[in-house]
Amino acid sequence: MTVPREGSPDAGGRFLAVDSGGSGLRVVVGEVGGRTSDPLSSGEPVRTGARGIDPGHFMEQLVPMVRALAEKPEASKASDVSEVGTAVIGAAGLATLGDGLRAELPGALAREFGVRTVTLAADAVTAYAGALGARPGAVIAAGTGLIAIGTDLTGWRRADGWGHLLGDCGGGAWIGRAGLEAALRAYDGRDGGSAALLSCAEEQFGAMAGLPGQLYPRSDRPALLAAFAPRVAECAAVDPVAAGILRAAAGHMAESAVAVCPVTGEPHVALTGGLFKMGEPLLVPLHEELAKRLPHARVVPAEGDPLDGAVRIARDLAAGALALPCDDVMLSVLSPNGQGDRF
Repeated sequence: MTVPREGSPDAGGRFLAVDSGGSGLRVVVGEVGGRTSDPLSSGEPVRTGARGIDPGHFMEQLVPMVRALAEKPEASKASDVSEVGTAVIGAAGLATLGDGLRAELPGALAREFGVRTVTLAADAVTAYAGALGARPGAVIAAGTGLIAIGTDLTGWRRADGWGHLLGDCGGGAWIGRAGLEAALRAYDGRDGGSAALLSCAEEQFGAMAGLPGQLYPRSDRPALLAAFAPRVAECAAVDPVAAGILRAAAGHMAESAVAVCPVTGEPHVALTGGLFKMGEPLLVPLHEELAKRLPHARVVPAEGDPLDGAVRIARDLAAGALALPCDDVMLSVLSPNGQGDRF
């Protein structure tokens, strides 16, 4: 679906692009046909409540950040927020927790910055746009969690992303939990244990008898589990149990990619997210799995990250060239009254 906006006043104006995730906001402003400001980051994630993602808390963080970008001594016309025509917000949890944002953000952004068109996108969509642009394919986004998203440019498909208790199979928390299980197996003397991972776990967490008490009460349990994933990668070259965990993770990632990847043509597949900084111990088995399960696809480097994706969507929308599919959940284009525009 292409959203035509020929002759739009936004085409030569300015835009705002936001990436809202578990570590806070990242924000840029820019000219549609020119420069983009350096990003500004916050360290506080947007709260969730009874209506999902809290639009009031979102604006409390966003407004001073955008003003700060405009007031920097080195700010250029790209950082001018006096008339921002287009805003693109990529938000983690939007698909299931985004009703409040959809209802209130268009009006709030219009009042603060004169925004005429607001696009709300799931963070998986901005990750896709940053990695592949408007090409058919699939993107595996892996950090603490894991989600795969794909499109044939007529609609979106997603797989996993269900959180560390129900899914995120192959993500950082999943790898870390599997590594700690192997450590505890070795501690108990059960089959399937790893002495190497036990040593790493004791170094990182202390005595194993105290590990449950450290993990179970924590609200940031997924991040704590994911913090052990790099130790699994460190051990993989010499420890078959650790190597097996990463092979299993690669298999889960490939399964999710298969579930969302177009079945015809030569779709592109890209990998994005901090988990892939683990390098060869994970990437080698993953590329093997993708070659086996998706022989018709071509694995390509990701061109950018989710904030780059939000910028790309903003430029395409303002220029009348948005080719990614729009719907009411994954990617919606809204007017200041909160209603979906029908172009």
